Amino acid sequence: MANDEYDFLFKATGCDALCPGASTLTCCYLVVLIGDSGVGKSNLLSRFTRNEFNLDSKSTIGVEFATRSIQVDSKTIKAQIWDTAGQERYRAITSAYYRGAVGALLVYDISKHQTYENVTRWLKELRDHADANIVIMLVGNKSDLRHLRAVPTEEAKAFASENHLSFIETSALDASNVELAFQNILTEIYRIVSSKALDGGDGAQATIGAGTNISLSKPADDDASKGGKCC
Repeated sequence: MANDEYDFLFKATGCDALCPGASTLTCCYLVVLIGDSGVGKSNLLSRFTRNEFNLDSKSTIGVEFATRSIQVDSKTIKAQIWDTAGQERYRAITSAYYRGAVGALLVYDISKHQTYENVTRWLKELRDHADANIVIMLVGNKSDLRHLRAVPTEEAKAFASENHLSFIETSALDASNVELAFQNILTEIYRIVSSKALDGGDGAQATIGAGTNISLSKPADDDASKGGKCC
């Protein structure tokens, strides 16, 4: 696969995405959170970037974003994470941001099967508007609501596998797997970019969105800021 097919990884909107092979030790990636309104996208964002949870969280209007940096292989990976509105009336606004994204967390609520059923529509919209090589992770949020579970874990895993997505269940309320979800998707993007920089586009093919999960320890000294400019 030619290098120009991965150029989008270095052109994320709002990010100077200098990555493996560049003189800088900082990479910058734009990741979007998508899914129905009320599935907990805003709280996933605030939990990851500020370690906060708001029980009275209001539905996002348009798009909000926050940034946070993690360490991977001695590189600083700075993520600019966009929280997109789930309501139909904001769809035209949010779809414009897909084109600059290198990663997406497609979120549903494990206690509301309809939000899981709508994942198919969200996935189609994402693939219609985003780069074909975008990394996508299916996220079953609100895993703390075990007694209200409406979406079996194995069913969601099977869907993710069939559609070449990685998969994880999270709880923004108790912070379960939130750190890991963002670390996994950012690291998967970074690994792919690294492999392409090393082989120059020849040899083994790195496939974005293959759904590989990577277990990481808690990153060192992370910085986070709400509404800031990435890089």
